[in-house]
Amino acid sequence: MTQRITSLANPTVKAVRALHLRKARDETGLFVAEGLKNVTEGVEQGHAPRILLYGPEAAGHPLLKQAVAATTAAGGEAIEVTEAILAKVSRRDNPQAVVGVFPQLYRALDQIEPQAAVCWVALHRVRDPGNLGTIVRTADAAGCGGVILVGECCDPYSVEAVRATMGSIFAVPLIRASEAEFAGWRASWPGSVVGTLLTAVVDYREADYAHPALLLMGNEQQGLPPEMAALCDVNVKIPMRGRADSLNLAVATGVMIYAATA
Repeated sequence: MTQRITSLANPTVKAVRALHLRKARDETGLFVAEGLKNVTEGVEQGHAPRILLYGPEAAGHPLLKQAVAATTAAGGEAIEVTEAILAKVSRRDNPQAVVGVFPQLYRALDQIEPQAAVCWVALHRVRDPGNLGTIVRTADAAGCGGVILVGECCDPYSVEAVRATMGSIFAVPLIRASEAEFAGWRASWPGSVVGTLLTAVVDYREADYAHPALLLMGNEQQGLPPEMAALCDVNVKIPMRGRADSLNLAVATGVMIYAATA
């Protein structure tokens, strides 16, 4: 059974809007996914929304009906709201007609099964949520096993990161680890560990990507620090032929993923 809310001051509306803040996401363990496509991706992957908000224009859509059914079957709330509420919740003038609130899901390093995929991605202190979301989407497209967030990274469940994943946030396992935890765990990795460095001498196309390959990428400003580069079996470079001296992190990671999975 669905509800209807028209007041911008409603506590549920305020709670969903608060999830734009990392503090609220950390405290609740929830995040916001905007748009019927993203919500449908979540439902199809077995993730039922805790809260589902939708505008009247979406009410008759078959996919929304499935999302409402999944939400109510799991004990969540399905609520019809006004466009003004959707705009407030999304903080956008032209909001999506459907917004879902889902539980965050992280796995531990010891839950990883390396042989489950030919390629895995580890990101050290990634800072930009758009880059992180795009990398998750690329990892999904290439069939990677998961994305490991090493050290203090930006939040993959921020609204900006989730938007950039285009629904892949529900398909790609996410793992968090400190540098020390990652270093200890990496010692048992059965395949190759490949990093990228501007100072490396090995061309990325010539590296031995022994499967399962684990790609270790540094952050946008500093790249891989020496202690992280030392964890790699080989460090490689992506040649720069123009005036640009480096690639965007998401682009570089995409290049490496497809090299490792070729």
